[in-house]
Amino acid sequence: MHPDEIYDVVVVGAGPAGTTAAMYAAQGGASVLLVDRKKDIGVPLQCGGFMPHADTLQELVPDAHLPHTLLDYPKNCVHSTSTYQRFIAPDGYSKGFEVKADSIDRRRFDRYLASRAAEEGAELMVGTNVTDVNGNAIEVDGVFGPSTIRGKVLIGADGPNSIVARAHGMKRGHDPMGIGTAFEYELANTAADRDAVEMYFGKDYVPGGYAWIIPQGGNTANIGVGIREVLFEKNMCARDYLEKFMYKHPIASDKLQDARILSVVSGVVPVGGAPERTVSNSVMLAGDAAGQLIATNGGGIPTAMIGGKLAGETAGEYIAGKCELSIYERRWRKQMGLEIKTAVYIRKMMDNLMRSDRLMSKAIRTISPQHMKAIQCGKLPDPVKKTLTKLNFGLG
Repeated sequence: MHPDEIYDVVVVGAGPAGTTAAMYAAQGGASVLLVDRKKDIGVPLQCGGFMPHADTLQELVPDAHLPHTLLDYPKNCVHSTSTYQRFIAPDGYSKGFEVKADSIDRRRFDRYLASRAAEEGAELMVGTNVTDVNGNAIEVDGVFGPSTIRGKVLIGADGPNSIVARAHGMKRGHDPMGIGTAFEYELANTAADRDAVEMYFGKDYVPGGYAWIIPQGGNTANIGVGIREVLFEKNMCARDYLEKFMYKHPIASDKLQDARILSVVSGVVPVGGAPERTVSNSVMLAGDAAGQLIATNGGGIPTAMIGGKLAGETAGEYIAGKCELSIYERRWRKQMGLEIKTAVYIRKMMDNLMRSDRLMSKAIRTISPQHMKAIQCGKLPDPVKKTLTKLNFGLG
């Protein structure tokens, strides 16, 4: 491939945010180049791929206009569908609520999104690293050789360690508790509940975080831990915590002890919220680069795609002379900013409770299933706020 020297829109990162941005910008009539360091879109995996159905997504972000690719994706992108979400407290008590969600095959899903962008006219440049960013120009090198490419608009959808954000002074402040590590296994031969997604808590297994089991159809499952490195015990790493959960947790180990590892997945999860700015001159951020993630559950695919849609639409309108890029900031914060900000606030309250297995168990026993679902959606009902405040006060 020999890219042009200049495009209307250059998107860095071909995850859900970047591919969605490229698709909507191209739909708007812009010339678009989508650049990604992966040689094979969707590989390696970086998350478990938990996707609630449309009604729950609308509860999650009621003011957002969802991308059509989020509402209607091919059936071959789905491993399985679950109908229940269960929370397991440190003392073994469990509680949950009904919710329909798909376990997404991220390899196929990401490739589907990239193909939709290509169908709209976006060019793709895979196997290509961005080595430097100067204004709205990027220096790249990779399988197609070195190039300098300029975009009238540059969209950084390149993850929590975004080189685009760093080059334009839009990084978050230093917050060790605002960055999580997700370490996961895809497993065969499990005895996991085929209809329920399970979340486990307990400072001995996942200090300051949670572990999960997501069924993927048949006897396969994705298991993982979401944890902050600052809370690791000495000489422990994320893999050690996942192994301990898999083989020693009194409940999970019964379901996983005979399982076999098919693949290893890892990634960084930005649970500290959005940076102060996500627009600078001719540059926008979307997805994890913009902190567009619900910190209470670590889920970022829907919010990343909403951010990508708004970034792509805004870029297309800007190129057509219909708006200023700065409107993107107002657009995305209006559609999902409150939920993202509230989720960070709840996460900080839960961080304190997770210091005590006794209080964390009490919280799970006390909070109703309806309110647990609200917390997962980044909402804080008054009764929950009172309960969490009281329990936090009990920490002294």
